[in-house]
Amino acid sequence: MLHELLLALLGYTGDLIIDEREHQETLRVNLSPGAPLADEPTFKLAPDISFLQPSDRVVIERVITLGFYYRELERFAAKSRNLSWIRSSNEFPLSRVTDTLKGKKVKPSVYRRALANGIVEVLSLYRSSVLHIEQKLLSDSLPILATVTQGLNKFFVLLPPLYELILEIEHDNICGGRLLNLLHKRCHCGVPELQTCIQRLLWHGHQVMYNQLASWMVYGILHDQYGEFFVRRQEEEDRDSEHDSPANVLEKLANMSTNDVALTDWHLGFHISLDMLPDYIPMHIAESILFAGKAIRVLRKPSHGIQFQGAPPYQQIQKGSQKAQGFSGRLSLQKDTSVETLLTGEELLPQSEADKIEAMLQDLKESSEFHKRSFETAVDSIKAIAANHLWQLVVVRADLNGHLKALKDYFLLAKGDFFQSFLEESRQLMRLPPRQSTAEADLMIPFQLAAIKTIGDEDKYFSRVSLRMPGITVKSSRVELPKAKAHSDGDSGVQSDTFAEMSIDGWDSIALEYSVDWPLHLFFTQEVLSKYLKIFQYLLRLKRTQMELEKSWASAMHQDHSDFAKRRNDGMNSSISQQRRQRFRPLWRVREHMAFLIRNLQFYIQVDVIESQWNVLQAHIQNSHDFTELVGFHQEYLSALISQSFLDIGSVSRILDGIMKLCLQFCWKIESQEIKESTAELEHIAEEFNKKSNSLYTILRSSRIAGSQRAPFLRRFLLQLNFNSFFEATARGVLNVVRPRPALALQ
Repeated sequence: MLHELLLALLGYTGDLIIDEREHQETLRVNLSPGAPLADEPTFKLAPDISFLQPSDRVVIERVITLGFYYRELERFAAKSRNLSWIRSSNEFPLSRVTDTLKGKKVKPSVYRRALANGIVEVLSLYRSSVLHIEQKLLSDSLPILATVTQGLNKFFVLLPPLYELILEIEHDNICGGRLLNLLHKRCHCGVPELQTCIQRLLWHGHQVMYNQLASWMVYGILHDQYGEFFVRRQEEEDRDSEHDSPANVLEKLANMSTNDVALTDWHLGFHISLDMLPDYIPMHIAESILFAGKAIRVLRKPSHGIQFQGAPPYQQIQKGSQKAQGFSGRLSLQKDTSVETLLTGEELLPQSEADKIEAMLQDLKESSEFHKRSFETAVDSIKAIAANHLWQLVVVRADLNGHLKALKDYFLLAKGDFFQSFLEESRQLMRLPPRQSTAEADLMIPFQLAAIKTIGDEDKYFSRVSLRMPGITVKSSRVELPKAKAHSDGDSGVQSDTFAEMSIDGWDSIALEYSVDWPLHLFFTQEVLSKYLKIFQYLLRLKRTQMELEKSWASAMHQDHSDFAKRRNDGMNSSISQQRRQRFRPLWRVREHMAFLIRNLQFYIQVDVIESQWNVLQAHIQNSHDFTELVGFHQEYLSALISQSFLDIGSVSRILDGIMKLCLQFCWKIESQEIKESTAELEHIAEEFNKKSNSLYTILRSSRIAGSQRAPFLRRFLLQLNFNSFFEATARGVLNVVRPRPALALQ
């Protein structure tokens, strides 16, 4: 009887102790490793046993449940440790589909295998206890049942919870990070023996996680064949279908180059799988792990044929007429192969640094318990190492500061002489509406001429800049000017305004593109370049408006001097000239108000905003040696430029756009020499300008904007506008408190 009991404790039933599932012939249960687990113990004493006392029957039935738990745990371990899936992983997928249809659906899991290894350790202790009980029973002259219960008492607190654990795992198909999360939650219990056991199982699971972390953070390789790691590769179909329409996907594929593979890996290739991220690993730590692995991939596999500082990246541009040809379109980036600098992964990430990262992970792996603080400290240290070497690659070797200076020169209009020349050369062209088919080619001529006049051969970054006219759309919406009744019946004024407006709206889409090579793609993302483009288009409109106001004054003075010289030479009557000058005087007063506002706004943005923020960015670049910090500083720099230029405040940006359009229309009306015919329209332009400038001043001086820290130099700008209290007095005209500015007195 006792030997039958001992065999049952190891999962072997017989005549006295039976398995109810084996005796249910209708179910025909096959207890192979792949058979499903029972929901409750099925080991029972045979019903025809009559020589046992009821008390002994209760004790035996309680003890043999351990045999049931042992057998089910052993079956789970055998199934999870079965390595046949390694051999079948290279089979044709159809064979695996066939197995699934036959009911052999098996999802391999390295984390379950690690858990099974821990369960095998527990079961080996159980077997040793059963063997020790057998030896003790054989040595006793009078074996008793109490020897069995006393020897297995501690397993009553271990095997039932472990069985519940594998039941939940099988039922919910838990694997990977979810399995670690489940084990971590089960560790929090009030039974020391069970807590120690679960911690050992969690340790086995962490061994797999640390191996995957080492592969990812030391070699930049994602070793996760079955999708169990919380760092996951973004599949192409998921990447395209989640956020992009088919048209955008085709556009991206068309623009891809050979270096775009590394760029796609960096920005879209990998992500954090929240489903597999254990709850005890914070999100910022997971993101640090993701960044470190991507950085190591970049450092381990540098793009071939890339030149860095010290090697002239482009052929010198020839002078004269050949120089103009060199500037046409986007210049080809021809490299001097004789001085080309090729880098290897060993140069970018020394082996000593990789060994240091591996040693940190090895220390965590050898620890018997998971310490959250030690884990986070190690991850932060590894991230710092990766970020520092990535900083060396991007900032030092790839000359990041030179490219930042180039973006400041061309996108933030720091090269004012170049854009002044470009706008002067293209001024007559921009007076006409752009032609959709040839607008970009038409602009290339003044762009080349301006480059010849102002860009020297030593500027190696200009070849990366190209002019574009993306998606020209001629708007039919008009500037909001209330029309006078006298002109409501005619068509000439409407046609003239529409003509001017087509020109404004069409040429406002002038864009610059900047060619970026590896590894600067990691820093200058499309989002970053789009922010630069947004600021560039705003500054270019502002500079164009300022130039038109100056040109209108210069044209008027030239006309006035010509009239004076003609009157002096011919001895003409000066009354006509005096009348003309008297008629134009109110116009020049309005033009001066416009020029005063535009000049001060331009000075505020270029000096108080761009230059001050540029100095802050340069200080950060000098003091920081961390790539992630540098990316953050650059984002703050761009955000400050946008916010302090009021591009993120819809009401202010709309008012500024309206003011610039009014200024351009005013200049063109004056130069058209149709003053008498356009008197009413000029009055309305002046009235609208007064309203918009007063509204602008009122909004900017409000406590919500002027009193905040978003624009530290805004008060200086307001002081320059209101140096004689003129704006403050007239701004109240918006509220109809005082009279507005005097209208034009044209005769």
